[in-house]
Amino acid sequence: MKKLSIILAGLLLSIGLTMAQKYAFVDTEYILNNIPNYKAAQEQLDKFSADWQKEVEAKYTEIEKMYKDYQAERVLLSEDMRRQREEAIVNKEKEAKELQKNYFGQEGALYKKRQELIQPIQDEIYKAIKDLATENGYAVIFDTSSGPSMIYTNPRYDVSDEVLQKLGYKN
Repeated sequence: MKKLSIILAGLLLSIGLTMAQKYAFVDTEYILNNIPNYKAAQEQLDKFSADWQKEVEAKYTEIEKMYKDYQAERVLLSEDMRRQREEAIVNKEKEAKELQKNYFGQEGALYKKRQELIQPIQDEIYKAIKDLATENGYAVIFDTSSGPSMIYTNPRYDVSDEVLQKLGYKN
């Protein structure tokens, strides 16, 4: 009987502690959109991306012109000349794909630029959220910007503005 009462007391205590934990949520997209440095960094990334995309498109336009010229002159070319032109077109395509990969690939220049410009801002937000959670005793802070994983959130528990204030931005 004594063991049962100890187990029951432990169970009630753990349920009570679970109920006493504080939860909050933030909208990191909202936070990022209210940070001027993020907007400037995003504009820089968009400019780099647009410039690099134009460069890649110019390569593909050049390849298309080479191919059309080849098609038009193909009947007049010797077998050797045809092979050389085909190789030149294939090599240009490889160059264009490599350039595209270097700019937009998984570890490409755009990814590195994003890491350089955006990551420090995201790290600063994460630190502010962590500090806020520690200061206010939140057990968990959810992020509502990442999708429909949260069906309902009471705005009373949204601490996004507090995070912005902690970062030094007033809304």
